[in-house]
Amino acid sequence: MNNTTGHFTVVVPAAGVGKRMLATCPKQYLTIENITILEHTVQRLLSHCAISHVIIALGENDEYYPSTALAHNKNVTCVVGGKERVDSVLAGLKSLQMSKEQWVLVHDAARPCVQHKDLTRLITYCIENDHGGLLASPVRDTMKQANTEHRVETTLERSQMWHALTPQMFKTQELITAISTALSRGISITDESSAMEALGYPSGLVNGSSDNIKITQPEDLCLAEFILNQQKNNLSPEAICE
Repeated sequence: MNNTTGHFTVVVPAAGVGKRMLATCPKQYLTIENITILEHTVQRLLSHCAISHVIIALGENDEYYPSTALAHNKNVTCVVGGKERVDSVLAGLKSLQMSKEQWVLVHDAARPCVQHKDLTRLITYCIENDHGGLLASPVRDTMKQANTEHRVETTLERSQMWHALTPQMFKTQELITAISTALSRGISITDESSAMEALGYPSGLVNGSSDNIKITQPEDLCLAEFILNQQKNNLSPEAICE
């Protein structure tokens, strides 16, 4: 762990409302065993020895965050996010400019099941290769491309296809420049890597665990609870900095 022990910061965009969850509150404030998804996610990140700080980008009128334990955590700071995910990420990144941190990670608020071993693998890859990357998992299913009538256009070659996950890790100033430039050019940004790709920066694919799910649908909440319990049961004392 010598090459990953440090004081990395993770930006967590959490200004969305999660309409697909059909809930009465933003999905990051739904609970698993009486703890909000956001708290599960941030606590998982901060329990890794290489991560010392989390910046959460909240909605401007967020009324739920103050009642969480995170509001009293000295290793967590908040900024006001934006209308889109990319706007929230950029707000978090800009708050880091004065600190001059070379590297930054960005992680979805609704991915509470990310494993420490995957965080370590990503950080190690980026530091050793001196360029950014993202956790990803190879596509296992046969992939179809549809036409405008939702009929199969073609079957895609899956051997080179990956599901993009988070965290994604890049050099702070390069990521700020990439996102700002892409936005000014009207380029669609679906994740941090897409902004870096648009400006020609390398972005490495780092194999991540498939249980690093993103909670987007109501049924995902039960799956995340199952995964968290399985991980808890299988956690060894040394796993905290795997």
